[in-house]
Amino acid sequence: MTMNDKTTSQNKEIRKVVSGSFAGALLEWYDFFIYGMASGLLFGQLFFPDADPMIGMLGAFASFAVGFWARPIGGIVFGHFGDRLGRKATLLWTILIVGISTVLIGCLPTYAQVGIWAPILLTVLRLIQGFGLGGEYAGAALMAIESAPKNRRGFIGSLPQAAASAGLVLATAVFALCNATLSNEQFITWGWRIPFLLSALLLLVGMYIRFNVKETSDFVHAAQPAPTTPCANVSHRFPLITLLRTQKRNLLLAMGARLIETVMFNIVYAFAIVYMTQSLNMDRQLPLMALLCAAAVGIITCPIAGWLSDRYGQKSIYLFGSAFCVLFAIPFYLLLGTQNTTLVFIAMILGYNLGPTLIFAVQATMFSQIFDVRVRYTGLSVAYQVSAIAGGMTPVTAILLLMANDGQPWYVAIATAIIGIISFACVRLIHQGELVTYKTTAPRSLPLHALQAK
Repeated sequence: MTMNDKTTSQNKEIRKVVSGSFAGALLEWYDFFIYGMASGLLFGQLFFPDADPMIGMLGAFASFAVGFWARPIGGIVFGHFGDRLGRKATLLWTILIVGISTVLIGCLPTYAQVGIWAPILLTVLRLIQGFGLGGEYAGAALMAIESAPKNRRGFIGSLPQAAASAGLVLATAVFALCNATLSNEQFITWGWRIPFLLSALLLLVGMYIRFNVKETSDFVHAAQPAPTTPCANVSHRFPLITLLRTQKRNLLLAMGARLIETVMFNIVYAFAIVYMTQSLNMDRQLPLMALLCAAAVGIITCPIAGWLSDRYGQKSIYLFGSAFCVLFAIPFYLLLGTQNTTLVFIAMILGYNLGPTLIFAVQATMFSQIFDVRVRYTGLSVAYQVSAIAGGMTPVTAILLLMANDGQPWYVAIATAIIGIISFACVRLIHQGELVTYKTTAPRSLPLHALQAK
């Protein structure tokens, strides 16, 4: 085989891996987003009816939050099997769990039909959905990153991350279409089920694509370590224990760095809709269309950010996104408060793309460089999903802060800025390009070039 033939074959395999990662991630993000939108638009009145709409909204967002509490458990469980058995097999299970639980949510009876059992069943399925999604982020990212050339990992690693924006576009488009074509009574009675039931089609496509991709080269190589490697004498039966013993500092910094991304993301995509429809009395179609436009731009923002990160470093892009979240925290609500259609669109596009999406595009690639391949799935999953708890609590916390400030969003803006400062500081402390050696006498990070020289 000539060099050109080999390069063509490698590029073809990378495209297949990226397609598989993207397709599966698209389904799982779509499933997760439609739940958040349904929580903001109608789950309060369907599953948590109360005389005060805000109390019902709190109940709906509380069920939204429990999915985030299940995600760290899923991250630990699937991270373990992802590091022990492989990325591919683990991802087939995550996509199956999330897809089935989402379809079942679309079949649930409401509170008016079965009483208290409705919110209980909804919460249980949300927990299952969150558990499955807990193993998705790291696996989908690593399938692409670990199969890519090192000088292109920023760009290729950003492509599966674009599935988050694509999933949000798809979820928002389906909800907006149902809202526009159905009467309010039809939408509340049965139309809300359509986005959930459509997940069955995406599940079949995602399973087919993922089943036909190969395991990553990094994992295959790590599964057969040479006797002279730094990791040769270490048991990897329990990746979580190894991770906590040898890479605790990097794990904590990754958790802190991730906070602003998950908080700002849930502010824009979940809380902002509630704020505009409930506090500003806007028609729900305007925030939905603004979010749709912002997410569509995000599909392009991700690969651009990844491409830039290969030239300027993931850390630089991450710092820029964190700083933007801090500086834009107050202007975001000032723009929304004008209720001007153009300014609302600008606020949503900027808030979504130059903050959380920019960060999310480079996050997995940057974090993958600070965890050894044998515990990398676990490291990424735990760092991402534990921090996700803060994101899950964001809508509930934001509503409480909104109520405490007589419907004004300034407490929410200040809290967001503080979290952004914390994340910025954590990113500054991360030493990108470090890996851990598993020598029991010196469990500290060494530069990547030092490991390669051994």
